[in-house]
Amino acid sequence: MAVAPLPVLLVDDDPDMLARLGEVLGSVGVAREQLCKAGSLAECHQWVTAPDGGLQPMVMALIDLGLPDGNGIDLIGWLRARIPELPILVVSAWSTEEMILGALRAGANGYVLKERDDLEIALSVRNVLKGGAPIDPFIARRILDLVGRPAGRPASPLQPPDPALREALTERERQILDHVAEGMSNREIAECLHLSRWTIDTHIRHIYDKLAVSSRTQALRRAREHGLLR
Repeated sequence: MAVAPLPVLLVDDDPDMLARLGEVLGSVGVAREQLCKAGSLAECHQWVTAPDGGLQPMVMALIDLGLPDGNGIDLIGWLRARIPELPILVVSAWSTEEMILGALRAGANGYVLKERDDLEIALSVRNVLKGGAPIDPFIARRILDLVGRPAGRPASPLQPPDPALREALTERERQILDHVAEGMSNREIAECLHLSRWTIDTHIRHIYDKLAVSSRTQALRRAREHGLLR
């Protein structure tokens, strides 16, 4: 009798993101029946706890940091203490110094932002499974900034915030930019806001023009540097 493959734990309170991660994992050979999806810490604890009080074995865990009933960082530390060899990849929209360092110190093996495309997330998954420690380029830049900062000096943005940029973006454009930061595609944003795909594409082009960028990654980097994300 064949032994069933071990599961992969996905923890995120956004059903659309859980579905997206399922597709990403499918592209690297993870079967749908291996996926264990949890939308909260409570659901996660319920699933990973075996009847004998131990933990269910698993291949790896992909964890978001913002959960409705707690902090993903605490979950990472809890899992790391109990399954030291478990590969843990953070997939999150959070990019603050506190969250980045907290997740890495708790035991995350890698950190990738939700805004990255599916291929980049898939590459990070493969990297973690091979024993690597993939770090999102934006996160790596923040870490290098922290390493190079004199002790006691507070973190500073990569460049001074430009109030003109905030004023240039309409409320709708900032709303769309926030959804882009959550890793949503133009189609998903259109469905969420009950707008046409063409309308979203047009707003995205206007955002690019106003921020003087040519890609989603560049737009989000510039938005973070100038405090445009909510």
